[in-house]
Amino acid sequence: MTWDQIEGNWKQLKGKAQQRWGKISDDEWDVVEGKKDELVGRIQEAYGKSRDEAEDEVNEWSNEIN
Repeated sequence: MTWDQIEGNWKQLKGKAQQRWGKISDDEWDVVEGKKDELVGRIQEAYGKSRDEAEDEVNEWSNEIN
């Protein structure tokens, strides 16, 4: 799924993202609002990952939800 599609369907996809990255708080999810860069940054902070690792996870997730 492309990021334009993810942003457009964020309310429906947010639950799937929350299942995958449960350490991210509800308030932080509201800030993400389907924005890829924002999600990558929140994963970095919550899980102590590098930017590349977090981006790889997000890309993998976006491919899985097709």
